[in-house]
Amino acid sequence: MNNLELKSIEDLQDMSFFIPAYQRGYRWSTRQVEDLLNDIAEFINNGAKGIYCIQPLVVLERKEDDVIERIKQANNIDTIKKLLKGMWEVVDGQQRLTTIKLILYGLGMTSYTIEYETRQGSAEYIEKLHGDTINKDYESNIDYYYMWNAYRTIKCWLGQHHDIDITNVLLKQVKFIWYETNDVNPKEVFTRLNIGKISLTNAELVKALLLNKSNFNQYINDDTYIKVLQQEIAMQWDIIEYALQSREFWLFLNNIGQERATRIELIFFLIAKNDVLHCGYEEGLTETDDYFTFRYFCRFMSKEIKSKQSKNKIIKIIWENVLEIYQTLKEWYDDMELYHYIGFLVCCHEPDFLFTLYKEWNKSKFKSEFRNIYLVNEVKRCIKNKDIDNTIYEEGNGGPKTNCRPILLLHNVQTIINQNKVLSQNEKYRAGVFYKFPFHLYKFEGWDIEHIDSNTENRLNDIRSQREWLLNAYFGLRSEEYIAIQDSIKAFFLKYQVKNDNDVDRKAERDKDFDTIYKQIVEEKAVIGRQLSLEEKNKLWNFTLLDASTNRSYGNAIYPSKRRVIIGKEQGKKYAPPTIDENGNIIDAQATEGQSSFIPPCTKYVFMKYYDTKVFDPNTWNRDDAEAYLNDIKETLKQFLL
Repeated sequence: MNNLELKSIEDLQDMSFFIPAYQRGYRWSTRQVEDLLNDIAEFINNGAKGIYCIQPLVVLERKEDDVIERIKQANNIDTIKKLLKGMWEVVDGQQRLTTIKLILYGLGMTSYTIEYETRQGSAEYIEKLHGDTINKDYESNIDYYYMWNAYRTIKCWLGQHHDIDITNVLLKQVKFIWYETNDVNPKEVFTRLNIGKISLTNAELVKALLLNKSNFNQYINDDTYIKVLQQEIAMQWDIIEYALQSREFWLFLNNIGQERATRIELIFFLIAKNDVLHCGYEEGLTETDDYFTFRYFCRFMSKEIKSKQSKNKIIKIIWENVLEIYQTLKEWYDDMELYHYIGFLVCCHEPDFLFTLYKEWNKSKFKSEFRNIYLVNEVKRCIKNKDIDNTIYEEGNGGPKTNCRPILLLHNVQTIINQNKVLSQNEKYRAGVFYKFPFHLYKFEGWDIEHIDSNTENRLNDIRSQREWLLNAYFGLRSEEYIAIQDSIKAFFLKYQVKNDNDVDRKAERDKDFDTIYKQIVEEKAVIGRQLSLEEKNKLWNFTLLDASTNRSYGNAIYPSKRRVIIGKEQGKKYAPPTIDENGNIIDAQATEGQSSFIPPCTKYVFMKYYDTKVFDPNTWNRDDAEAYLNDIKETLKQFLL
């Protein structure tokens, strides 16, 4: 088990450190040294409450044989005394460790010893620097130069800030995150840390803090009991991490881009951000601090230890809060209405909204209060303009598509909620299983707002669009009364072939023939006067949600083309448009294997003509369809629009 704790500079004073050859030399710049000193000064000026935490010092205890060998080589009694206390190989953090040593020397104090495997003269050079900023040996070695420059910077800064006494704070309140690894290959650990494959995340640091054997010192003579406690937390930790690895669960709670190295860190951050443990924040501790979460838990433990609480009891308090929050998140995920309303709100808000949700959950006395009052009111706020017939389409407020997105998403969500409620009233469907809106697909696939009917005015001006429109019309006019129109369509197909699409000389004639048949069909089917105008096509009743790849695959296609693609996508097939053979026989669409996609329920209903039960015309999306669709949106969302 890796060991983790906070160690003050004073705790390090009698220790010996070894910098292995796999690390680069000392390279801190003037700016980095000044930044550290300025931060400590700011901490002091703010009252020096709590601790000033330095990023991790990752160490590995050297083997006993190595230490004995160095004792034999020691040339003074002080060095031997330090070596007798052990020697620590620095896996990560040597830049900070060396800088602190130089600051101690700048203050005229003694310090821990550091041995450098390469450029072994570095240790002696630092000793020469002690009190000597004009040492010229820095010209012989790049490491010496940076050490000399850092020491000169420190002496200059101390001279300019002589009114600030940093000595006591530096020794007692400036603390390293001491991470003692037991990895047998420290070079591999160093490599992983420095090429970004792993890092000491807040979750890893908190885990080491919680599972440290010393936390269970009340049972120090019962190793079996300690192991059981440690294993219980470790097992539950893995269960939570595994559950949060589910893309459905994670993207219900988070949006794309909110990834974490270990996902359980979300729970720890939630505890720290909402101060669930009621320990307050250190002076100067902010969420932008890389180790904000870890430092929060360190503060809580320090505060509780001072109040005479045993460490194992403190760990129990922390872990009970972790489990309680995890169970809350699971309850949200498993409850039909909570899942859908919270999922919708997370989609519509900034990343931090999850923490607001949890705070409001704790403030509510009952689940029904949280759901029926808080969540419903928040959903209403997401629908910025309740007059969905008019002002939501105004440009200048995000544009019509942007303004319609929350309503279209909510329409799908509430449709599923209503369907689940109807199903639950049937004895056969009371098993507690419900159909969920897939928020993970909505986010992962980057769903677009799509025009149901093409928003171009003259969309039937090429041979392919004309053929597909006429073929869909043909299949919608199969009764005997439309034989004349069917014959006209066949004649058009035989006369004009796709391969002649670029025949400019025949285009005018083809368009004229097409317009004649087009007018005949729309007059026969009473479509004239029911088409949407170009302005009306940029309103809610002509918008729907669709995954980005499907949307872009058919571009600005006509309605029947879109309908054909949508049907195929849901079935995992690719339907070719209807065609005509050399004998003039029209052949229905042929299917081949294709890429499947999830089609949002309301989008599927749009292309199934689900909303208008009176008339079914697969060839057009007209005013009757649009009005029926809009009326369903109003009825479904009435509790949020009124």
